[in-house]
Amino acid sequence: MNAPVNHDVLSAVSNRHLDALEEETIFILREVAAAFERPALLFSGGKDSLVMLKCAEKAFGVGRLPFPLLMIDTGHNFPEMIAYRDQRAQELGAELIVRNVEDSMARGTVRLARPDEPRNPHQAVTLLEAIDEFRFDALIGGARRDEEKARAKERIFSHRDSFGQWQPKDQRPELWTLFNTRIAPGEHFRVFPISNWTELDVWQYIARENVGLPSLYYAHEREVIERRGLLVPVSPLTPPKDGEQVQTRTVRFRTLGDITCTCSVESSAATPADIVLETLTVQVSERGATRMDDKTSDASMEKRKKEGYF
Repeated sequence: MNAPVNHDVLSAVSNRHLDALEEETIFILREVAAAFERPALLFSGGKDSLVMLKCAEKAFGVGRLPFPLLMIDTGHNFPEMIAYRDQRAQELGAELIVRNVEDSMARGTVRLARPDEPRNPHQAVTLLEAIDEFRFDALIGGARRDEEKARAKERIFSHRDSFGQWQPKDQRPELWTLFNTRIAPGEHFRVFPISNWTELDVWQYIARENVGLPSLYYAHEREVIERRGLLVPVSPLTPPKDGEQVQTRTVRFRTLGDITCTCSVESSAATPADIVLETLTVQVSERGATRMDDKTSDASMEKRKKEGYF
């Protein structure tokens, strides 16, 4: 990831396809607003949700989003990410709904096996509680098919049953831009407008549209531990184990999730243009390279999605 950046290559990278991707995303966002009574946009403050929010801004106008923003907060998020989430919601004049995994723990609907257990998988419970509380019938998410093999099977309009579960063999066909949005009481859809984008597309769009991001996405010095081939950030939630050596390296984050399961990559890329060039050379997806929660088994993501995960 820390190969020298050759800016001469950047001029040869085409951005022409971004207009088609943006147009598709805007069409899907408008389709959701028209077809559902109570949609919401899942907004973490990460790069994918910020790109989606930029498209929503173009689709509906600043201060005119026809749906609220929803975040499920585990209490283990990066502070920089939370701060940028709040800042962006305020800039757009958008309604921001935050529901906390810790509240689910207090109610007893989430029970940890041990105090230091990662909370990321338990977001599904809090999310389903929020869906029931607000009676959401569609949740717009920033998942992309290139992220992970379970994501690759996902429809753009992905049906969820009355238990909030994803049944991969019970999804509806999508022909061209015809979407079947009919649901029974208690069911809902997860909608993924940037499903057809790649990590490279996202960064090209960020560079073209000057989309602001949390600073963690760009190169910075950070204390890390090398653990099972991953660079784990040192924090109160992820302290070094006996025998592990803390190193200070220049890193960035390709994706941002919980501190307990998100790792950095060594990189000197300090601008979106740098990251576009860096992304051209990578051979491992961002989740494959940085997410410990996807490495527990080959079916980690699919199992979580069937339980109601994003």
